[in-house]
Amino acid sequence: MLEFWQGLLANIQWQLSGADALGLLLLGLWLWLIYPSRDLAELAANRQLQGRALLALSAMMGIWLFNASIHGLLQLHFLGLVTLMLMFSWRLATMLALLPSAFYCVFVLKAPGHFGAYALMGVCLPLFVAFVIHNRSFYLLPKNLFVLIFVSGFANAGLSQLSHESFWSLWLGISGTYSWQVLWHDYLSLSILMMFPEALLNGMAVTLLVVYRPEWLADYSDRHYLWRG
Repeated sequence: MLEFWQGLLANIQWQLSGADALGLLLLGLWLWLIYPSRDLAELAANRQLQGRALLALSAMMGIWLFNASIHGLLQLHFLGLVTLMLMFSWRLATMLALLPSAFYCVFVLKAPGHFGAYALMGVCLPLFVAFVIHNRSFYLLPKNLFVLIFVSGFANAGLSQLSHESFWSLWLGISGTYSWQVLWHDYLSLSILMMFPEALLNGMAVTLLVVYRPEWLADYSDRHYLWRG
């Protein structure tokens, strides 16, 4: 067991480049702007909410391990970000998602220095886009369970996969890590293959939550979706 961990840690690249430092700085700025002090205080005081957060993060880290490696920093994997956002609100979900992001950068990408950029471009910004879609669908579309499950859950999750790969590719291209040609042909062109299964996974999760645990959804209300006059 000791040899396993020694071998695992030996393959991790601990160097921090200028781009990595910039990524950490931008991540810190983003977290400062959206810092959910009230939500974090509620999380610290609510043991049931802590249990749900632990369950959700464990599931996230599990599905993130089912990744297809293309190049070193180009990996395809499920996200589960939309389900996390619907369960905890996007600001708290952003803070919670930092843990699987750190886990992924260390043990899958084997490049902890990329944590700032990956967390910002691959998690925080896609979560914000998912929140905007959910928010607009709530106010602009009819309030019924079909819209919640299909638009906020299913379609939103597919788009979150696209935004995840797009933002991460943008960072890798601007930083010069990969050429734009490699990013398009070997990574972005495959995004369509991941959008439907990501949408299906989150759509099923949201459906199960609506049916069996609606109280686990942050802004779900029977008054909005079931008891309308």
